Amino acid sequence: MKKTYPIDVDCANCALLMEMTAAKVEGVESVIVNYMIQKMIINFQPGLKPDDVMPKVVKACRKAVPDGTIDY
Repeated sequence: MKKTYPIDVDCANCALLMEMTAAKVEGVESVIVNYMIQKMIINFQPGLKPDDVMPKVVKACRKAVPDGTIDY
């Protein structure tokens, strides 16, 4: 299942760091962060609910980019 989430990051480097961090979270199959449109597109592993995975993604990204946010 693929879902898109609005994000707020200050620079392209932070967006890349957020993308790399989210990709390592269990349950995430792939992720693309677009700094220009401030969106994160996540493809979740089959059989998993996005609402179960997103808290882990947000927590991991908050550690990597403390001033970035993901709205889900």
